[in-house]
Amino acid sequence: MRFAEFVAMIAAIMALNPLAMDIMLPALPHIGAAFKIADGNQLQTVLSVFLLGFGVAQFVIGPLSDRFGRRPILLGGMVVYCIASVLALLAPSFETLLLARLLQGLGTAATRVIAVSIVRDCYSGGRMAGVMSLAMMVFISVPVVAPSFGQALMLLTEWHGIFAVLIVYGLLALAWSAWRLPETLPMSRRRSLAVRDVLSAYRQTITHRQTIGYGLAAGTLQGALFAFVFTSQQVFTEIFHLGAYFPLAFASIAFGIAIAGFFNARVVHRFGMRALSHAALLGFVVVGALMLLAATTDVLSLALFIALAMLMMFAFGLMFSNFTALAMEPQGHIAGTASSLYGTLTTLLGIAIGSFIGQHYDGTLLPFTSGLFACTLIALGVVTVTEKGRLFTSRKAVS
Repeated sequence: MRFAEFVAMIAAIMALNPLAMDIMLPALPHIGAAFKIADGNQLQTVLSVFLLGFGVAQFVIGPLSDRFGRRPILLGGMVVYCIASVLALLAPSFETLLLARLLQGLGTAATRVIAVSIVRDCYSGGRMAGVMSLAMMVFISVPVVAPSFGQALMLLTEWHGIFAVLIVYGLLALAWSAWRLPETLPMSRRRSLAVRDVLSAYRQTITHRQTIGYGLAAGTLQGALFAFVFTSQQVFTEIFHLGAYFPLAFASIAFGIAIAGFFNARVVHRFGMRALSHAALLGFVVVGALMLLAATTDVLSLALFIALAMLMMFAFGLMFSNFTALAMEPQGHIAGTASSLYGTLTTLLGIAIGSFIGQHYDGTLLPFTSGLFACTLIALGVVTVTEKGRLFTSRKAVS
């Protein structure tokens, strides 16, 4: 398989998750009307329960892929995703819809964990960060266009059309992977599923200073991102009164991550993962402080909010791909298990923080901006401790 196809396939596989998240945003009010749910905060569970399944399942996907190989677990997860999408399409109640969303999340866990594991199987160091950045650049474009695409579907059909699209995309990704994706984990590197061996791999992951440190930092920052996604529909329609045009504002903000992916892939070999991600983290702190100050003084206009949020997303894009590469760098011998535990940690921590902030939405931007700034300070503190106070310095993995 050529390099370009490899990157495109990894991006397409990883895109199953953000597509299933962000295409739903314009459909939330329609789902609420269909199931007679008026509380916008309750409708956030359509997003959070999906992420819950995604986070929990990652815990077991890694060890399974380290034992049986990447390919069968990946294809199995994609089959579950497609079946869950059919269940969501036919859901007769809100509870059934939530069950389907949970199963969708379980299925996409395989795509996230195994995509990262496949990259780690094939590359390391700066090259791995470069591949991850290219893949992130492609698949992050999904959140840019997904809400607008979802809004277009709402104009042509109703919310069931969202799940019809997810079924079609899932089947296409499944067919492409089954046809072209090779197995990247040779038999000689397969690991036992014995409890002792699995626990040993988990212990190696959570006791490595670099892996756990960057995992905690990434999870905290992801909490801020999830809070933004959970509340975006309410913020843009209730505070800024954009109505059906809110996907355009969301897309302009999410475009910052796509730019960051392209930029990171071009310069990470020159400056290094630490220099770029640490600079982005400091910039993120500044953006968080400015957004909180503007919200507190009641000068946070739509234009200023979009500008600051774009900078926030740009910084997040630089941080998350490099934090992931730094966390996985010392775990090549247990890439599947390490990726699994890393994904579970970052996702569940992100859900907990994002849901806490999201459920405190009160019709103003203060809960979000306060939570965002707190997340930036916590992440900066964690990275500083992880690196023993020496930021920006490229060196061997911190043990």
